[in-house]
Amino acid sequence: MGQWAILWRRGGLGVHVYEILRRPVISEKSTLLQEGHKYTFEVMRRANKQQVKEAVEKAFKVSVVSVNIMTVPGKRRRVGRREVIGPSWRKAVVTLEPGQKIEFFEGI
Repeated sequence: MGQWAILWRRGGLGVHVYEILRRPVISEKSTLLQEGHKYTFEVMRRANKQQVKEAVEKAFKVSVVSVNIMTVPGKRRRVGRREVIGPSWRKAVVTLEPGQKIEFFEGI
Protein backbone atom coordinates (compact mmCIF):
# COMPACT_ATOMS: atom_id res chain seq x y z
CA MET A 1 0.00 0.00 0.00
CA GLY A 2 1.38 3.37 -0.98
CA GLN A 3 2.19 6.26 1.31
CA TRP A 4 -0.73 8.34 0.02
CA ALA A 5 -3.21 5.51 0.59
CA ILE A 6 -2.08 5.17 4.21
CA LEU A 7 -2.39 8.91 4.80
CA TRP A 8 -5.82 8.92 3.16
CA ARG A 9 -7.12 6.13 5.39
CA ARG A 10 -5.92 7.93 8.50
CA GLY A 11 -7.53 11.17 7.36
CA GLY A 12 -4.11 12.75 6.99
CA LEU A 13 -4.79 14.39 3.64
CA GLY A 14 -6.17 17.85 4.27
CA VAL A 15 -9.39 17.63 2.28
CA HIS A 16 -11.72 20.59 2.72
CA VAL A 17 -15.40 20.08 3.60
CA TYR A 18 -16.53 21.57 0.32
CA GLU A 19 -14.33 19.17 -1.63
CA ILE A 20 -16.00 16.17 0.00
CA LEU A 21 -19.57 17.47 -0.47
CA ARG A 22 -19.88 18.34 -4.16
CA ARG A 23 -23.58 19.27 -4.43
CA PRO A 24 -26.97 18.35 -3.02
CA VAL A 25 -28.96 15.86 -5.09
CA ILE A 26 -32.42 17.26 -5.70
CA SER A 27 -34.82 14.73 -7.17
CA GLU A 28 -38.30 13.45 -6.45
CA LYS A 29 -36.95 10.55 -4.41
CA SER A 30 -34.56 12.70 -2.39
CA THR A 31 -37.30 15.19 -1.49
CA LEU A 32 -39.46 12.31 -0.24
CA LEU A 33 -36.53 11.07 1.88
CA GLN A 34 -36.30 14.46 3.61
CA GLU A 35 -39.48 13.65 5.54
CA GLY A 36 -37.49 10.88 7.25
CA HIS A 37 -34.61 13.28 8.07
CA LYS A 38 -32.50 11.88 5.20
CA TYR A 39 -30.57 14.18 2.88
CA THR A 40 -28.75 13.24 -0.32
CA PHE A 41 -25.42 14.64 -1.57
CA GLU A 42 -23.03 13.98 -4.41
CA VAL A 43 -19.67 13.34 -2.76
CA MET A 44 -16.03 12.94 -3.76
CA ARG A 45 -15.23 9.52 -5.26
CA ARG A 46 -12.62 8.61 -2.64
CA ALA A 47 -14.57 9.86 0.41
CA ASN A 48 -15.58 7.34 3.05
CA LYS A 49 -18.52 7.37 5.46
CA GLN A 50 -16.58 8.95 8.31
CA GLN A 51 -15.36 11.82 6.16
CA VAL A 52 -18.86 12.48 4.80
CA LYS A 53 -20.26 12.46 8.35
CA GLU A 54 -17.67 14.97 9.57
CA ALA A 55 -18.18 17.18 6.51
CA VAL A 56 -21.97 17.37 6.96
CA GLU A 57 -21.63 18.05 10.68
CA LYS A 58 -19.12 20.86 10.09
CA ALA A 59 -20.90 22.44 7.11
CA PHE A 60 -24.47 22.42 8.46
CA LYS A 61 -23.97 22.27 12.27
CA VAL A 62 -26.13 19.14 12.71
CA SER A 63 -25.53 15.70 14.23
CA VAL A 64 -25.49 12.75 11.86
CA VAL A 65 -26.82 9.33 12.87
CA SER A 66 -25.77 7.30 9.81
CA VAL A 67 -24.34 7.60 6.30
CA ASN A 68 -25.03 5.32 3.34
CA ILE A 69 -22.79 5.65 0.27
CA MET A 70 -23.37 4.22 -3.18
CA THR A 71 -21.77 4.57 -6.61
CA VAL A 72 -24.21 5.60 -9.34
CA PRO A 73 -23.18 4.23 -12.75
CA GLY A 74 -22.84 6.64 -15.66
CA LYS A 75 -25.66 6.99 -18.16
CA ARG A 76 -25.41 5.65 -21.69
CA ARG A 77 -25.97 8.27 -24.38
CA ARG A 78 -26.02 8.28 -28.14
CA VAL A 79 -23.77 10.72 -29.97
CA GLY A 80 -24.41 10.10 -33.65
CA ARG A 81 -23.68 6.42 -34.25
CA ARG A 82 -21.60 6.05 -31.12
CA GLU A 83 -22.75 5.11 -27.68
CA VAL A 84 -20.99 7.08 -24.94
CA ILE A 85 -21.03 6.27 -21.24
CA GLY A 86 -21.01 9.25 -18.89
CA PRO A 87 -18.88 9.32 -15.77
CA SER A 88 -19.95 7.41 -12.67
CA TRP A 89 -20.47 9.41 -9.49
CA ARG A 90 -20.84 8.76 -5.78
CA LYS A 91 -23.96 9.51 -3.77
CA ALA A 92 -24.35 9.69 0.01
CA VAL A 93 -27.63 9.51 1.92
CA VAL A 94 -27.16 11.13 5.33
CA THR A 95 -29.60 10.47 8.19
CA LEU A 96 -29.89 13.17 10.87
CA GLU A 97 -31.18 12.90 14.42
CA PRO A 98 -34.95 13.40 14.77
CA GLY A 99 -35.89 17.05 15.11
CA GLN A 100 -32.90 18.33 13.14
CA LYS A 101 -32.96 19.56 9.56
CA ILE A 102 -30.73 21.24 7.02
CA GLU A 103 -32.13 24.67 6.14
CA PHE A 104 -30.40 24.58 2.74
CA PHE A 105 -32.98 22.06 1.47
CA GLU A 106 -36.08 23.86 2.76
CA GLY A 107 -38.45 25.32 0.16
CA ILE A 108 -37.33 23.02 -2.66
